[in-house]
Amino acid sequence: MLVPTTVLAQQHYHSALERFKDFPVTIAELSRFKTPQEQKQILKDIENGKVDIVIGTHRLLSKDVKFKDIGLLIIDEEQRFGVKSKEKIKKLKENIDVLTLSATPIPRTLHMSLSGVRDMSVLEEPPAERLPVETFVMPYSPYIAVEAIEREIDRGGQVYFIHNQIYDIEKLRDDLSRLLPGVRIALAHGQMSAKELEHIMDAFLAKEYDVLLATTIVESGLDVRNANTLIVHNADRFGLAQLYQLRGRVGRSEKQAYAYITTPQNKIISSDAEKRLKAIRDFTAFGSGFKIAMRDLEIRGAGNLLGAQQSGHLAKIGYELYTRILDQAVKERMTGERPREIQPVRIQIPISAYIPDYYVGDEETKFDLYSRLTYITDQKDYDAFEDELIDRFGEIPQSVYNLMVTAMIKNAANRLGITEILQKPDGRMILEFSTPDLIKASPMDIARALPEKWDLQLGGGTPEKPVFSFKADMRGYNLLKKLYDFLVLLETTPKAA
Repeated sequence: MLVPTTVLAQQHYHSALERFKDFPVTIAELSRFKTPQEQKQILKDIENGKVDIVIGTHRLLSKDVKFKDIGLLIIDEEQRFGVKSKEKIKKLKENIDVLTLSATPIPRTLHMSLSGVRDMSVLEEPPAERLPVETFVMPYSPYIAVEAIEREIDRGGQVYFIHNQIYDIEKLRDDLSRLLPGVRIALAHGQMSAKELEHIMDAFLAKEYDVLLATTIVESGLDVRNANTLIVHNADRFGLAQLYQLRGRVGRSEKQAYAYITTPQNKIISSDAEKRLKAIRDFTAFGSGFKIAMRDLEIRGAGNLLGAQQSGHLAKIGYELYTRILDQAVKERMTGERPREIQPVRIQIPISAYIPDYYVGDEETKFDLYSRLTYITDQKDYDAFEDELIDRFGEIPQSVYNLMVTAMIKNAANRLGITEILQKPDGRMILEFSTPDLIKASPMDIARALPEKWDLQLGGGTPEKPVFSFKADMRGYNLLKKLYDFLVLLETTPKAA
């Protein structure tokens, strides 16, 4: 089991010992918390197969680590590792099973999962009695920090205070000590010796300290159930996923937890930092890490599937074309059949379908939304996209609803081999097909299945490229919805015996 920090390795080690205490399983920890003599013995036991589970940091990737028969690699907090680190351990043995865990996966990993290259499971149900962390974004004030710390201590809890600059962290501790006489404050950062850091973390876990003033060394996976207030100093310098991971250190019990995400007073922060802070304030529900990772994928791009780049768009061909080519390649490899070449669908219906400037003013965000609209394939996707738009931008204009249904129609038409959908001046809809092979039912079968009496006709075109037409007494959004329902019927109506 590969983890990014020594502190997390130690915590996983103790958790594993507790969970496997009734089983004949030998567990070892390999990190800088162990002495050279202890590490030497552990390495010998790993090579001889005496250790069943080894939990460690990058130390596991060293050349002197030799496994007798490695079968499973678990990578916790996968977003903290580079491609080279993850590929290195996989080369130890062919066909090793790999399980990666992350609340905020990197764009490359998330894209590989969404495109079918890797399997993905999303855990959405929180543990019983857990409450979402109340999050406040505000300019930093020592008095607000003092009030938050005193409130937490009064209810018997502990506090994380995150300050990611080692050169002045001791000065900050002295300032807090003057404002909070009698409050026990501990320091933790990566330049400490292994023994000193281990002692401080054990003492904090044992409630010997009230406040842990630390760098982002505590970011990964620590589980201190009694710590339920978090203060992040100079939060504008942190990444979005980093802030989300830090907030995850609190709220790990049934108590209400609080996170104070603070920025320097009288300082103008960048627009990107402002977007990150807004996102961490808005995404407070359980499971938000997946949404944050999706936003990260949209902003930074998916990176290279085979290279070391873990984020970024493909400059040569563009992200959309890359995704389409990759999707076709994955399907061909899995089914053995070359996917049918999809013809672009021409939809000519006199209706407004666009994102107005008054609803989404930022051009980059608007372009991103237009790109994502192409992936609305069914009602489930439609509902999810609708919920996100309402959450981010408020009440949805009718032209955007029209655009969302049009996206569903295009995808359904692609699956059926429809090349053109045209509405005549008299209201009659014309559907032209590139091939009749994808139509499962006859016009009579479909007419019987229609929920309303539509004037359905089969005529025009050629036997190779048939044309359906129907006339419905409706316009606008209602027509689009009925048209989508009609296309679903074409896909799903069975042929009569």
